[in-house]
Amino acid sequence: MSQNEHAAEGHESPIKTPKQLIVTVVLAFLVPILLIVMISQFVANIRSVDMDSAAMSPNAVATRLKPVGDLAFADAGDGAARAPRSGEEIYKSVCSACHASGAAGAPKFGDQAAWAARVNLDMKTLLASVIQGKNAMPPRGGGADLSDFELERAVVYIANAAGGKFAEPAAAAAAAPAPEQAAAGSVDGKKIYDTTCFACHATGAAGAPKAGDKAAWEARLKSGMNALYANSLKGKGAMPPKGGNAALGEAELRAAVDYLVGLVK
Repeated sequence: MSQNEHAAEGHESPIKTPKQLIVTVVLAFLVPILLIVMISQFVANIRSVDMDSAAMSPNAVATRLKPVGDLAFADAGDGAARAPRSGEEIYKSVCSACHASGAAGAPKFGDQAAWAARVNLDMKTLLASVIQGKNAMPPRGGGADLSDFELERAVVYIANAAGGKFAEPAAAAAAAPAPEQAAAGSVDGKKIYDTTCFACHATGAAGAPKAGDKAAWEARLKSGMNALYANSLKGKGAMPPKGGNAALGEAELRAAVDYLVGLVK
């Protein structure tokens, strides 16, 4: 075999059929044309922008480039008291876990028939039931960080929504913090369970797996601890985010989950 024949074998053309030749020729014409059209449109769009318009001012551009959110750090310095929350805020973040659905026998929000006997009681009696806990409701309604003033605000808000005529508590009462607020120790998972999770997990209300029920927890344990932590933080099914207690931190939620899991292992 000659050297020319060897060279021909090593440099075969990729175009072997008439169809491939036609496609190659068409692309050779279309690709440059498309590039020219796209470049011309890009240039036209740039020229159409009015650089002197208000939308192109430095402030307007800076506003559009500003991040969606800003990172802020809470002041953990001298433990200055936070502003007391309103009754509505406390209801939505803590009490709604049971009172919105009537879970664990809680009188539903706005249900005048369920609240009829309760709104006829004096505020001192109603507030004492919340502070001490009653039936499936844990002490302080599950909001261990709430002051008596805030708890009374919540009671007034909930009771008045069902026909009560209670007056807002005097702001001076805000000076009395909840006993738990002054405590600063290690995270106690059982304590978090007793004050927040107990309302549903002790009775199985709203489909919650009962504490210590291995069969009810079996499928959940298979999903892994990270999934359980995420569910407690974000909420799942009838369980609201953070178990209905918005004041809980991630470490406290993890401790509560660890405690519940420990009961079935």
